[in-house]
Amino acid sequence: MKIKEWAEEDRPREKMLLKGVTSLSDAELLAILIGSGNNEETAVQLSQRILHSVNNNLNALGKLSVKDLITGFKGIGEAKAVTINAALELGKRRGITIPLQRPSVRTSQDVYQLFYPILCDLPHEELWIALTNRSSKVIGKIKISQGGTNETSADLRLILKAAINALATGILLCHNHPSGNTTPSKQDDLLTSRLQKAAQLMEINMLDHIILADGNYYSYSDEGRI
Repeated sequence: MKIKEWAEEDRPREKMLLKGVTSLSDAELLAILIGSGNNEETAVQLSQRILHSVNNNLNALGKLSVKDLITGFKGIGEAKAVTINAALELGKRRGITIPLQRPSVRTSQDVYQLFYPILCDLPHEELWIALTNRSSKVIGKIKISQGGTNETSADLRLILKAAINALATGILLCHNHPSGNTTPSKQDDLLTSRLQKAAQLMEINMLDHIILADGNYYSYSDEGRI
């Protein structure tokens, strides 16, 4: 039976999209790389046989040359062999790469510096959020909306969905005032209050709302309003 005839949730690519990459076996991951098998085996079966030949050891697989793969396995040509070698080399390099350091946000100044490069020169308002984990590390920055020169709007559902999907424990709100006046408007106050209440229901902390202008900012947290 060809892979296309399998149940959709059992096909490697569809399974990855449906359940996430960690749900795939080594053979299924390898099958995605090679794309197809041969006249006698599906891509997964061929991948299983390749892995079996090295005792299911990925380090051993990485030592096989392009020539070894081509001559050793029917259905593996130069393009597939190069793809396998390249993927394993990339994995090896990832293992020795220093992990990216996520910025920490512990003060309003940290939030200001996080968003200043994005918002400082805009002629219109934009509303962004930063999502944080329990260690106050930023795990995501998302643009929520864009408005005119005076105000922008926010969909609380969109903000909370982003926070829940990221498993965030904290939300930081930031938008700019192109006028240069950082004084909150009534709409800013209402948004802050509504988001804080909605986030509490989801056990997510509304940490601050920063209103940013060129060289200056207003912090609801610093002013004791959160």
